[in-house]
Amino acid sequence: MTPLAALVQFKPRKGDVAANLAAMRDVFAQCAAWDERPALVVFPEAALTGYFLEGAVYELAFDAATMARNVDEQWRASGASGPGDVVAGFFENYSGAFHNSAMYLRCGEPGGPRIVHVHRKMFLPTYGVFDEERFLTRGRRLAAFETQFGKAAILICEDAWHAIMPTVAALKGARLLIVPSASPGRGLGAAGELESTTRWKAILSSAASEHGVYVLYAGLTGFEGGKGMSGGTCAFSPRGDLLESAGPLDACIIKIPLDLAEVDLARATLPLLGDLSAVLPDLWLDDEIFPQAAALRTEERS
Repeated sequence: MTPLAALVQFKPRKGDVAANLAAMRDVFAQCAAWDERPALVVFPEAALTGYFLEGAVYELAFDAATMARNVDEQWRASGASGPGDVVAGFFENYSGAFHNSAMYLRCGEPGGPRIVHVHRKMFLPTYGVFDEERFLTRGRRLAAFETQFGKAAILICEDAWHAIMPTVAALKGARLLIVPSASPGRGLGAAGELESTTRWKAILSSAASEHGVYVLYAGLTGFEGGKGMSGGTCAFSPRGDLLESAGPLDACIIKIPLDLAEVDLARATLPLLGDLSAVLPDLWLDDEIFPQAAALRTEERS
């Protein structure tokens, strides 16, 4: 059976963790009532608190174990039978360093929740309406990690705007890119779609088709301090085709079947990732990009 993912366009109450956990429980209950229960539920960036916290991030951040316990409690209270996978964004207190993080979590297991992976956002926007680097520490590593769908990677919002990030994830073996986001809406295009949403779709489609990966994007919606979040939750096939998308305003859930054989077929018919693997060492040793490359070549010859 083709596994199903549920992408949650979420409208949190800013700073109200208890209310947002209750809303998360309601989402799990809705998914449990479907004829086919999703194998993966994806929430956006900063789902439990809202995004524009500034200094309040220090009061509303969790350590990873507490975050896992909170989400798992909602899973069990929702009536969901058996285990399932959940991705959710949160502000993390990691030994006194504060990060914009997203957790891939296995809920509902007999021994308690299992943290599969925590990604800490690497690109912290600090321009325009954004002020992340003033309050947060950037992550230092992008990992591909094992899931029931094969290897996956998480990119949080601006991480995905830097083309090298999905490239590195795919080179590390990711077949599924998960993008939790909190993106303010900007502009209005000719077709009535937000210009920011149109740009997001172009970025995500390009990443999917170039690397032969599924891309799952879950966006915050609602307003925070007069700033409207763009929603735009969507998914792309490994060929870059738009599978489903949501509008900008309403909280909703979209269902995405994940036919994992499509990854292999897409990579066989357009082997760009294989070509990149062959050429990448030459690019990496280009001293116009990386000055230290010349020193490495000198060491190899000596």
